Amino acid sequence: MSETAVAVEHHVDHAHDHHGSEGFLSKYVFSTDHKMIAMQYLFTGMGMAVIGGFMAYVFRMQLAFPGISVPGFGQVSPGEYNSLVTNHGSIMIFWVAMPVLIAAFGNFCIPLMIGADDMVFPRINRLSYQIFLLSAVILLLSLFVQGGGFGGAWTAYPPLSAVGNYNQTSLGASMWLVAVALEFVAFLLGGINFITTLMNSRAPGMKAYDIPMVCWMIVIASILFMLSVGPLIAGAVMLLFDQTIGTGFYDPARGGDPILWQHLFWFFGHPEVYVVLLPAIGITIDVIATFARKKVFGYKMMLYTTVATGVLSFFVWAHHQFLAGIDPRMANVFTITTLLISIPIAELCFVIIATLYGGSIRLTTPMLWALAFMAEFLIGGVTGIFLGASGADIYFHDTYFVLAHFHYTFYPIAIIGTFCAFTYWFPKMFGKMMNDTLGKIHFWGTIIPFNIIFIPLFVLGMGGQHRRIYNYEHFPELAGEGMYQLRELATYALLVMLAFQLVFFYNCISSWIRGKKAGKNPWESNTLEWTTESPPPHGNWPEGLPNVYRGPYEYAHPDREQDYWPQNEPT
Repeated sequence: MSETAVAVEHHVDHAHDHHGSEGFLSKYVFSTDHKMIAMQYLFTGMGMAVIGGFMAYVFRMQLAFPGISVPGFGQVSPGEYNSLVTNHGSIMIFWVAMPVLIAAFGNFCIPLMIGADDMVFPRINRLSYQIFLLSAVILLLSLFVQGGGFGGAWTAYPPLSAVGNYNQTSLGASMWLVAVALEFVAFLLGGINFITTLMNSRAPGMKAYDIPMVCWMIVIASILFMLSVGPLIAGAVMLLFDQTIGTGFYDPARGGDPILWQHLFWFFGHPEVYVVLLPAIGITIDVIATFARKKVFGYKMMLYTTVATGVLSFFVWAHHQFLAGIDPRMANVFTITTLLISIPIAELCFVIIATLYGGSIRLTTPMLWALAFMAEFLIGGVTGIFLGASGADIYFHDTYFVLAHFHYTFYPIAIIGTFCAFTYWFPKMFGKMMNDTLGKIHFWGTIIPFNIIFIPLFVLGMGGQHRRIYNYEHFPELAGEGMYQLRELATYALLVMLAFQLVFFYNCISSWIRGKKAGKNPWESNTLEWTTESPPPHGNWPEGLPNVYRGPYEYAHPDREQDYWPQNEPT
């Protein structure tokens, strides 16, 4: 017997041992069950999203109505404005998108979708969440220390981030940096678990091309994260030393180089976009295949394209630095690589469209979110082409055009992708069906205001409106009536969108308490998580792990009366 087979057999025996009877603390607080850890990540990420959304509400009110006493917050000072903008961006990227899309759904889906009873390293899995929770606590505490939360922007460019006299939040800046570093450690531990589990704990009969696409996407994202984060951790240590013990790694007066941080940050930062994008695309693929009742078009091509995207993502980082003084000849190189990386992403989009073509489409709530992800993300991708051209970026750099582009890429990933996954796997997670009518009301109440918020920001950006300005009344050329009307329109739309999130929370709670009971497979899907009980018990399949006989997307097969063919059903 091979070493891998022995390891898997040992894991199965061990996992059944530690899934015995549990008390409250061992089950809900210190659990090693991948499903409970997924819930911990999910609810922590949702809580942080509420905080990040509140921050957005406060600073948008200040932008639309300068000097107003914001209900629920009060008067916004310039320092508080900087802190709110900085921490909103940090929270939504590092403490919402990553923990929900990668950690929560990776923990929940990977073992269930590959036919395993748990992660290979359950205690490391628990430690990963505990470190992540510590990082979130430190970040939130940093908002209340002397000077307030860090206000040097989520990209933390020195010298603004390195010198307390510049950012006016010296203690908050150091705590922010420690929180980010701890969050990275948590996801390194989680990534080790995802990769090892997928490679070593698949169900008997499950070959590489039988793995659902969302599992591949999460694992490839974990590999990208592990390969890109090292230089940034080293850079963060140097920045922390500059802040606390007076070193000069980023101080040109002492031989340092502030542009070095930009290279280290964006060498991680651009692969990071794909770290969170790939799981969202994987979720979208699985949901669209299920509700189009059609086999995924070009499974292998999609997988190879994803790998190519990951490789190319390491060669585009300097398009963030076209105005930072880099050699214009190198700017030409990074313009080309930036345009090149749009090709595999466009290919993935066309493959998804081809999967939809000719399908028997069911417009359920998860399907609406999947289709919205495609539509909104394409707007973000198309507007990114302008910013990837070094000549155009001279004008657009650091304007609201960049901000709108960024939100048309990250909002579909972090928010729409999360809603898509949550509404799809809610029956499996909680054993109840969500109210479809309330789900669709929430969908339209989110998507329509989202576009009303950010389309005007493209117009403001093209009109020259710069980012990170506390009060545009100080700049007469940006204080015209037309511009203020657009800012007010975007702010009113944000208020409407935030209000509709109450429908989502009501739907979640009411469905959880008194919703219709979900069976094993309410969506008539093929993948293995739909072959066990809803919600799955400890060990996932107490009667024995499933065998796999085919790929995950055999819908509308001509040899079947039913239009789906579960992976574990013998031929």
